[in-house]
Amino acid sequence: MNTTPSSSPDKPLAGWRVLVPRGGPWGDGVAATLRRQGATPVIAPLINFAPTNDQATLDESLADLAAGRFEWLTVTSATTVDVLYAYRAVIPANTKVAAVGETTAAALLAVGYRVDLVPDEDNSAAGMAEQLIGLEPEPRDILALRSEIAKPVLTRMLTDAGHRVRSVVAYRTVGVPVTDRIAGDVRSGRINAILVTSGSVAEQVRQQFTEIPEATVIAAIGPRTAKDARRAGLPVDVVAETQTVDALIDAVARFPLPHAADEFAPRTGVFRAIRPDND
Repeated sequence: MNTTPSSSPDKPLAGWRVLVPRGGPWGDGVAATLRRQGATPVIAPLINFAPTNDQATLDESLADLAAGRFEWLTVTSATTVDVLYAYRAVIPANTKVAAVGETTAAALLAVGYRVDLVPDEDNSAAGMAEQLIGLEPEPRDILALRSEIAKPVLTRMLTDAGHRVRSVVAYRTVGVPVTDRIAGDVRSGRINAILVTSGSVAEQVRQQFTEIPEATVIAAIGPRTAKDARRAGLPVDVVAETQTVDALIDAVARFPLPHAADEFAPRTGVFRAIRPDND
Protein backbone atom coordinates (compact mmCIF):
# COMPACT_ATOMS: atom_id res chain seq x y z
CA MET A 1 0.00 0.00 0.00
CA ASN A 2 1.29 3.47 -0.84
CA THR A 3 1.85 5.33 2.42
CA THR A 4 3.36 8.47 0.86
CA PRO A 5 1.57 11.57 2.15
CA SER A 6 -0.54 13.27 -0.50
CA SER A 7 0.01 16.95 -1.15
CA SER A 8 -2.65 19.60 -0.72
CA PRO A 9 -2.84 23.27 -1.72
CA ASP A 10 -1.70 24.38 1.73
CA LYS A 11 0.91 21.58 2.04
CA PRO A 12 2.26 21.23 -1.52
CA LEU A 13 5.50 19.60 -0.34
CA ALA A 14 4.01 16.94 1.90
CA GLY A 15 6.30 13.92 1.87
CA TRP A 16 9.31 15.79 0.48
CA ARG A 17 12.77 15.73 2.06
CA VAL A 18 14.65 18.87 1.03
CA LEU A 19 18.34 19.55 1.57
CA VAL A 20 19.01 23.04 2.94
CA PRO A 21 22.68 23.85 2.19
CA ARG A 22 23.26 26.50 4.84
CA GLY A 23 22.85 26.53 8.60
CA GLY A 24 22.51 29.34 11.12
CA PRO A 25 19.52 31.67 11.36
CA TRP A 26 19.07 31.70 7.57
CA GLY A 27 18.97 27.92 7.38
CA ASP A 28 16.54 27.77 10.30
CA GLY A 29 14.26 30.23 8.52
CA VAL A 30 14.29 28.21 5.31
CA ALA A 31 13.60 25.04 7.29
CA ALA A 32 10.60 26.69 8.96
CA THR A 33 9.19 27.73 5.57
CA LEU A 34 9.62 24.19 4.24
CA ARG A 35 7.85 22.72 7.27
CA ARG A 36 4.91 25.06 6.77
CA GLN A 37 4.55 23.62 3.27
CA GLY A 38 4.67 20.05 4.55
CA ALA A 39 8.29 19.17 3.73
CA THR A 40 10.93 17.65 5.98
CA PRO A 41 13.99 19.94 5.82
CA VAL A 42 17.44 18.40 6.07
CA ILE A 43 19.88 21.12 7.14
CA ALA A 44 23.32 20.18 5.84
CA PRO A 45 25.68 23.20 5.69
CA LEU A 46 27.92 22.73 2.66
CA ILE A 47 29.95 25.92 3.05
CA ASN A 48 31.24 28.04 5.87
CA PHE A 49 33.59 30.95 6.20
CA ALA A 50 37.20 30.85 7.30
CA PRO A 51 39.00 33.86 8.77
CA THR A 52 40.40 36.44 6.42
CA ASN A 53 44.15 36.57 5.95
CA ASP A 54 44.07 40.27 6.88
CA GLN A 55 42.35 40.20 10.25
CA ALA A 56 43.72 43.59 11.34
CA THR A 57 42.07 45.39 8.42
CA LEU A 58 38.74 43.67 9.05
CA ASP A 59 38.85 44.51 12.77
CA GLU A 60 39.68 48.15 12.02
CA SER A 61 36.91 48.41 9.42
CA LEU A 62 34.26 46.90 11.71
CA ALA A 63 35.33 49.34 14.44
CA ASP A 64 35.01 52.24 11.97
CA LEU A 65 31.61 50.89 10.93
CA ALA A 66 30.41 50.90 14.54
CA ALA A 67 31.77 54.44 14.95
CA GLY A 68 29.55 55.66 12.10
CA ARG A 69 32.33 56.48 9.63
CA PHE A 70 30.54 54.93 6.64
CA GLU A 71 27.34 56.14 5.03
CA TRP A 72 26.72 52.79 3.31
CA LEU A 73 27.59 49.15 3.92
CA THR A 74 27.31 46.80 0.94
CA VAL A 75 26.63 43.10 1.57
CA THR A 76 26.96 40.78 -1.40
CA SER A 77 26.34 37.35 0.15
CA ALA A 78 24.66 35.56 3.03
CA THR A 79 28.12 34.44 4.14
CA THR A 80 29.06 38.08 4.72
CA VAL A 81 26.06 38.23 7.04
CA ASP A 82 27.46 35.22 8.91
CA VAL A 83 30.69 37.17 9.39
CA LEU A 84 28.87 40.27 10.66
CA TYR A 85 26.86 38.14 13.06
CA ALA A 86 29.91 36.18 14.27
CA TYR A 87 31.77 39.40 15.05
CA ARG A 88 28.66 40.99 16.58
CA ALA A 89 29.21 43.89 14.21
CA VAL A 90 27.34 47.09 15.06
CA ILE A 91 25.68 48.97 12.20
CA PRO A 92 24.74 52.45 13.45
CA ALA A 93 21.53 54.20 12.49
CA ASN A 94 23.28 56.65 10.16
CA THR A 95 24.76 53.83 8.03
CA LYS A 96 22.49 52.43 5.32
CA VAL A 97 22.71 48.78 4.29
CA ALA A 98 22.56 47.54 0.70
CA ALA A 99 21.96 43.81 0.08
CA VAL A 100 22.69 42.22 -3.29
CA GLY A 101 19.45 40.20 -3.35
CA GLU A 102 16.53 38.88 -1.37
CA THR A 103 18.49 35.91 -0.01
CA THR A 104 21.13 38.21 1.46
CA ALA A 105 18.45 40.61 2.68
CA ALA A 106 16.61 37.75 4.42
CA ALA A 107 19.86 36.67 6.08
CA LEU A 108 20.42 40.22 7.37
CA LEU A 109 16.90 40.48 8.74
CA ALA A 110 17.13 37.03 10.33
CA VAL A 111 19.98 38.16 12.60
CA GLY A 112 18.48 41.55 13.44
CA TYR A 113 20.05 43.90 10.92
CA ARG A 114 18.01 46.18 8.71
CA VAL A 115 18.08 46.49 4.92
CA ASP A 116 17.75 49.82 3.13
CA LEU A 117 18.37 48.77 -0.47
CA VAL A 118 17.88 45.65 -2.58
CA PRO A 119 18.27 45.94 -6.37
CA ASP A 120 14.89 46.05 -8.09
CA GLU A 121 15.86 43.75 -10.96
CA ASP A 122 19.54 42.83 -11.33
CA ASN A 123 20.55 40.91 -8.19
CA SER A 124 24.26 41.19 -8.80
CA ALA A 125 27.14 43.34 -7.65
CA ALA A 126 26.81 45.40 -10.83
CA GLY A 127 23.06 45.79 -10.37
CA MET A 128 23.50 46.92 -6.78
CA ALA A 129 26.22 49.38 -7.78
CA GLU A 130 24.05 50.89 -10.52
CA GLN A 131 21.11 51.41 -8.17
CA LEU A 132 23.30 52.82 -5.41
CA ILE A 133 24.95 55.24 -7.85
CA GLY A 134 21.51 56.38 -8.97
CA LEU A 135 20.45 57.03 -5.37
CA GLU A 136 23.67 58.77 -4.35
CA PRO A 137 24.90 61.32 -6.93
CA GLU A 138 27.28 62.88 -4.37
CA PRO A 139 30.40 61.07 -3.10
CA ARG A 140 29.77 58.83 -0.09
CA ASP A 141 31.93 56.76 2.25
CA ILE A 142 31.14 53.09 1.59
CA LEU A 143 32.36 49.91 3.26
CA ALA A 144 32.32 46.96 0.84
CA LEU A 145 32.80 43.63 2.61
CA ARG A 146 33.62 40.78 0.25
CA SER A 147 34.97 37.26 -0.05
CA GLU A 148 38.56 36.56 -0.96
CA ILE A 149 37.57 35.34 -4.44
CA ALA A 150 35.02 38.06 -5.27
CA LYS A 151 35.64 40.07 -8.42
CA PRO A 152 36.07 43.83 -7.77
CA VAL A 153 33.06 44.82 -9.90
CA LEU A 154 31.21 46.65 -7.11
CA THR A 155 34.24 48.54 -5.85
CA ARG A 156 35.33 49.55 -9.32
CA MET A 157 31.91 50.85 -10.37
CA LEU A 158 31.38 52.82 -7.14
CA THR A 159 34.89 54.26 -7.24
CA ASP A 160 34.52 55.27 -10.89
CA ALA A 161 31.32 57.10 -9.89
CA GLY A 162 33.28 59.15 -7.36
CA HIS A 163 32.48 57.33 -4.13
CA ARG A 164 35.08 56.63 -1.45
CA VAL A 165 35.08 52.85 -1.12
CA ARG A 166 36.96 50.75 1.41
CA SER A 167 36.99 47.21 0.01
CA VAL A 168 37.77 44.66 2.72
CA VAL A 169 38.14 40.88 2.52
CA ALA A 170 35.82 39.63 5.25
CA TYR A 171 36.23 35.88 4.80
CA ARG A 172 37.41 32.93 2.79
CA THR A 173 34.81 30.37 1.69
CA VAL A 174 35.53 26.76 2.62
CA GLY A 175 33.60 23.58 2.02
CA VAL A 176 32.04 21.63 4.89
CA PRO A 177 31.93 17.83 4.44
CA VAL A 178 28.50 16.31 4.99
CA THR A 179 27.97 13.23 7.11
CA ASP A 180 28.04 9.78 5.56
CA ARG A 181 24.33 9.48 6.34
CA ILE A 182 23.39 12.57 4.35
CA ALA A 183 25.65 11.55 1.48
CA GLY A 184 23.93 8.17 1.49
CA ASP A 185 20.47 9.77 1.59
CA VAL A 186 21.32 11.83 -1.50
CA ARG A 187 22.74 8.81 -3.30
CA SER A 188 19.74 6.63 -2.44
CA GLY A 189 17.14 9.20 -3.42
CA ARG A 190 15.79 9.82 0.07
CA ILE A 191 16.63 13.50 -0.47
CA ASN A 192 14.04 14.59 -3.02
CA ALA A 193 15.35 18.11 -3.70
CA ILE A 194 18.58 20.04 -3.23
CA LEU A 195 18.45 23.82 -2.88
CA VAL A 196 21.38 25.58 -4.56
CA THR A 197 21.73 29.12 -3.27
CA SER A 198 25.12 30.22 -4.59
CA GLY A 199 27.95 29.25 -6.88
CA SER A 200 29.96 28.09 -3.86
CA VAL A 201 27.12 25.80 -2.80
CA ALA A 202 26.89 24.43 -6.34
CA GLU A 203 30.58 23.56 -6.26
CA GLN A 204 30.14 21.64 -3.03
CA VAL A 205 27.05 19.79 -4.30
CA ARG A 206 29.03 18.68 -7.35
CA GLN A 207 32.08 17.67 -5.33
CA GLN A 208 30.36 15.92 -2.44
CA PHE A 209 27.45 14.21 -4.22
CA THR A 210 28.96 12.40 -7.18
CA GLU A 211 25.86 10.23 -7.66
CA ILE A 212 22.58 12.15 -7.73
CA PRO A 213 19.50 10.23 -8.91
CA GLU A 214 17.80 11.71 -11.98
CA ALA A 215 14.58 12.04 -9.99
CA THR A 216 16.19 14.38 -7.44
CA VAL A 217 15.20 17.99 -8.13
CA ILE A 218 18.11 20.43 -8.21
CA ALA A 219 16.77 23.95 -7.74
CA ALA A 220 18.78 27.16 -8.22
CA ILE A 221 17.77 30.37 -6.52
CA GLY A 222 18.28 32.57 -9.58
CA PRO A 223 19.68 32.77 -13.10
CA ARG A 224 23.16 33.77 -11.95
CA THR A 225 23.36 30.85 -9.51
CA ALA A 226 22.00 28.50 -12.19
CA LYS A 227 24.71 29.70 -14.58
CA ASP A 228 27.40 29.13 -11.93
CA ALA A 229 26.00 25.68 -11.18
CA ARG A 230 26.00 24.62 -14.83
CA ARG A 231 29.53 25.98 -15.25
CA ALA A 232 30.56 23.74 -12.35
CA GLY A 233 29.04 20.75 -14.13
CA LEU A 234 25.90 20.49 -12.01
CA PRO A 235 22.56 19.82 -13.74
CA VAL A 236 19.79 22.29 -12.85
CA ASP A 237 16.14 21.28 -13.02
CA VAL A 238 14.44 24.53 -12.08
CA VAL A 239 15.37 28.17 -11.51
CA ALA A 240 13.41 30.41 -9.15
CA GLU A 241 11.58 33.23 -10.92
CA THR A 242 12.88 35.73 -8.37
CA GLN A 243 15.91 35.47 -6.11
CA THR A 244 13.98 34.68 -2.94
CA VAL A 245 13.62 31.60 -0.76
CA ASP A 246 9.84 31.63 -1.23
CA ALA A 247 10.22 31.62 -5.02
CA LEU A 248 12.79 28.82 -4.79
CA ILE A 249 10.52 26.65 -2.67
CA ASP A 250 7.52 27.42 -4.91
CA ALA A 251 9.56 26.29 -7.91
CA VAL A 252 10.27 22.96 -6.23
CA ALA A 253 6.61 22.56 -5.30
CA ARG A 254 5.64 22.50 -8.99
CA PHE A 255 7.28 19.07 -9.33
CA PRO A 256 5.57 15.78 -8.41
CA LEU A 257 7.05 14.02 -5.41
CA PRO A 258 9.86 11.93 -6.93
CA HIS A 259 10.35 9.16 -4.37
CA ALA A 260 8.59 5.80 -4.32
CA ALA A 261 6.07 4.69 -1.71
CA ASP A 262 8.71 3.13 0.54
CA GLU A 263 11.44 5.75 0.81
CA PHE A 264 13.51 3.51 3.05
CA ALA A 265 13.87 0.77 0.43
CA PRO A 266 17.25 0.34 -1.31
CA ARG A 267 17.58 2.31 -4.54
CA THR A 268 18.99 1.08 -7.82
CA GLY A 269 17.82 3.95 -10.01
CA VAL A 270 19.46 5.95 -12.77
CA PHE A 271 22.03 8.54 -11.70
CA ARG A 272 22.95 11.84 -13.28
CA ALA A 273 26.28 12.24 -15.00
CA ILE A 274 28.14 14.92 -13.05
CA ARG A 275 30.81 16.50 -15.21
CA PRO A 276 34.26 17.18 -13.76
CA ASP A 277 35.63 20.68 -13.36
CA ASN A 278 36.36 22.52 -16.59
CA ASP A 279 39.54 24.13 -15.24
